[in-house]
Amino acid sequence: METVPLKQTQVQVRVNEFVRSVYNWMAIGLGITGLVAYYVAHSAFTLNLILRNPYLPLFAMIIWFFLGIFINARMHKLQPTTATVLYVIYASLMGFALSTIFLAYTAASIASTFFICSAAFIACSIFGWATKRDLTSFGGFLFMGLIGIIIASLVNIFVASQAVSTIISYIGVFVFLGLTAYHTQHLKAMALSQPDGLDAGVMRKGAILGALSLYVTFINLFLFLLHIFGGARE
Repeated sequence: METVPLKQTQVQVRVNEFVRSVYNWMAIGLGITGLVAYYVAHSAFTLNLILRNPYLPLFAMIIWFFLGIFINARMHKLQPTTATVLYVIYASLMGFALSTIFLAYTAASIASTFFICSAAFIACSIFGWATKRDLTSFGGFLFMGLIGIIIASLVNIFVASQAVSTIISYIGVFVFLGLTAYHTQHLKAMALSQPDGLDAGVMRKGAILGALSLYVTFINLFLFLLHIFGGARE
């Protein structure tokens, strides 16, 4: 009679450890991104390098995008150490690409937007974890919205409409808030599906993969919120 509660406790402990590891890796990634972005924006050498080569942040973003695809596709074949190094490089590239926000927005607005983003992200994560509703179909709708945002953003590069850009930002906020809940629920299911006795290296790779999806969601949510609430430098 005692074996069932004991097994449930063991499962809960395993799930908690896995989820804690995921959020730790996400926090590490965000920390690396923030530090790199701040250093690049406040270093005379790197700042002059970007000013002389304005396409460098875009180039870093392109590498970041394809590196993310590579990590997701090859994670099961990567060594844990290699996966960790690639994740650090991934977060660093985003930091380099985001360094320009310190040139466009005030430090106070960046900080306040970060706290707003963190609070909204945590609230949606809690909802995604606690809700009994299956968000799978909702996730499909959100991914369609994401594709729409990408297409609209590409079109707006040529149109250059501030009104369209603002509308995209508001839609983007709602889409990525929804994706936060969706990814969190998926993370919970992922944690429950982990068998007992998994190698620590395999667990770390799973945690990094989970952290990657939450990291990307947080970054995009932050950027859309920054476009709405950020105070431009004069």
